[in-house]
Amino acid sequence: MADLKQFAEQLVNLTVKEVNDLATILKDEYGIEPAAAAVVVSGGGDAAVEEAQTEFTVILKEAGASKLAVVKLVKELTGLGLKEAKDVVDSAPSPVKEGVSKEEAEGLKKALEEAGAVVELK
Repeated sequence: MADLKQFAEQLVNLTVKEVNDLATILKDEYGIEPAAAAVVVSGGGDAAVEEAQTEFTVILKEAGASKLAVVKLVKELTGLGLKEAKDVVDSAPSPVKEGVSKEEAEGLKKALEEAGAVVELK
């Protein structure tokens, strides 16, 4: 049981990039779609798949006290240039990423909140 607990601890502490890499590995090497796996693990059936939202928008509500850290993180997470990332942060509330999976959206939200931002998922 200690091994499972240690594994769970490692999963919880993954960075956004590591979560994305893990999702790619699961899909490419094992044919597992992470979103589908989440429904199976949660015990959802066909009804849950039909009702479950599959695409999310990560919305930056406000940058918080560490605006510079949030701008750098938005730049890193989105691949935008520094000016474009600053524009996203300055125009808050604004979408950071649209049409992403639940796992990616939650990872982005966690990373942005750790940098001091206020984030909402839709």
